[in-house]
Amino acid sequence: MQASFSLKTLAALLVVSSAAFCQTAPAQEAPGKDAQIKGLPPRPTPGDYQAHAKVGDFTVAAEFTEHAISTPEATLSSEDFVAVEVGFFGPPDSHLKISHEDFSLRINTGKKAPVTASVQYGIVFRSLKDPEWQPPEPPASKSKTGINTGGDSGQDSAPPPPVHIPIEVERAMQQRVQKAALPQGDRSLPAAGLIFFPFRGKAKNIRSIELIYDGPAGKVNLRLH
Repeated sequence: MQASFSLKTLAALLVVSSAAFCQTAPAQEAPGKDAQIKGLPPRPTPGDYQAHAKVGDFTVAAEFTEHAISTPEATLSSEDFVAVEVGFFGPPDSHLKISHEDFSLRINTGKKAPVTASVQYGIVFRSLKDPEWQPPEPPASKSKTGINTGGDSGQDSAPPPPVHIPIEVERAMQQRVQKAALPQGDRSLPAAGLIFFPFRGKAKNIRSIELIYDGPAGKVNLRLH
């Protein structure tokens, strides 16, 4: 009888211990925001980009898109930043650690021309514009008599109210840029996406552009203009 009691007690303790472990075991870590970065579909070959160069066992390709930010859903724009579409190619089943921080840009090259580092895609959000979005028409102005004159009322006219982009339009633009940004971390190749650089000048004033990659694959310069 004593042995039977001990076996039952041991079994009960094992059940309680198992339940406690399940309750205290750490939950699986939720994917971070970078998991939503899918990048762009890589082009069929490196030769389909504006420029490409071999670096070690890999090939880096790039296309300068000026102030246009081309995403699969729509082409957005930014007056404060320029974009470069980058593609990585390698041997079959190859992987490479990718980061936007491995890139820098030299605009209007010269012996002392400064180099601009790539910025994280979220910094571009504040300057995004959708060329297809049009603000609503302002209400017709009225004179003091309450009659719409349809013309300029001189000193009685007030400046137009500031235009605010609807929050749903802003979120849609941000999500498009986030998904199209260059994926980060260890990635299977080919892989492609957008990287961004601060530049407020006009694209027509750019005489030359040099994209510099310095990362795990090696170092290479690509002339894009």
